Amino acid sequence: MNIILLGPPGAGKGTQAKRIAGAHSLVHLSSGDLLRAERAAGTELGRKVSKFMDAGKLVPDELVTQVVLNRVRQELSSDENGVLLDGFPRTLSQAKDLDVTLTDIEEQICGAINLTLDDEQIVRRLTGRRSCPKCGAVYHVKAKPPKRAGRCDVCGSEVVQRSDDAEEVVRERLEVYRRQTQPLEEYYRQAGLLQEVDSDMEIDTVTGEIEELLRSCCFEK
Repeated sequence: MNIILLGPPGAGKGTQAKRIAGAHSLVHLSSGDLLRAERAAGTELGRKVSKFMDAGKLVPDELVTQVVLNRVRQELSSDENGVLLDGFPRTLSQAKDLDVTLTDIEEQICGAINLTLDDEQIVRRLTGRRSCPKCGAVYHVKAKPPKRAGRCDVCGSEVVQRSDDAEEVVRERLEVYRRQTQPLEEYYRQAGLLQEVDSDMEIDTVTGEIEELLRSCCFEK
């Protein structure tokens, strides 16, 4: 059972990916996590990735693809349950490269779940997000404020707004998403794989909707 989780920034992909992967013993592959792990490992590929990350630049498409697909091959050669891809593919080129890799190893995607959310709701979600730079705990000024204003509940450090959660940056990220990633919706719709879930609901409700879709597009195949 191999699943792709799509959706704009702020739609809740990371939260839902962890839940779904945990429930079905899938390997959760996040492109961002994989790039950071490759960099930390100091491999030849990791050193190439570091040059861009250290300079604050986007890692080129071909390097991201290489890192993720190497890990997909590795996991599917040893794991019988499958993978959940979170944040990959981001472009049509990456989607096509993924198809080639899966065909080579006689695997396939059983469902592409697209989490949808209105732009203004995304802006409200992300601009209100605060995180702890020390332990990584995440809060929201309205939906989930820390118990003590401005201080992390876990370690007591000052919580901050990430630079990419500033409103002008969020809106630019949404524009990039529309240009680069939104075309994937039609790509997977044409392949008969796209399933959509409105993520403007309680977290548990969204999880339940995803599970219902997976029962029809993956479990019953």
